[in-house]
Amino acid sequence: MNKELEKKSEELEQTLAKQLELLKKDSEEWLKVGAVVLVAGLLTYGIVKATRKKKVNKTEKALEALEQQGLLTKDIEEKLRKPAKSSFWPTLSQRLLILGLALAKEKFLTNLLNPQPENAQAPEKGR
Repeated sequence: MNKELEKKSEELEQTLAKQLELLKKDSEEWLKVGAVVLVAGLLTYGIVKATRKKKVNKTEKALEALEQQGLLTKDIEEKLRKPAKSSFWPTLSQRLLILGLALAKEKFLTNLLNPQPENAQAPEKGR
């Protein structure tokens, strides 16, 4: 009985060791994926921040030039300082237009290129 318990404990220790090895391998892969995602996020954040800074500098230069020339009004300043709003609807309408054109092309272009003979499969009237 004692030997059986020792065998079972050894088997359990071995399975535990195997499970820990698998966990370490899986966690290494997830760690690599997480690191790649983190680096990509930081890189994207840096690029966006750098491009926004340039845009602000260009706006400030434009405002200074207009002020020097005496053309700067409050309306112009508001329009230049206010960030441009992006909307979902223009892109949706553009996509619907492209979808409509694709459907029209598929439906009508095939009929224009391959006209059917007039007397082939003509519907019979009066029957």
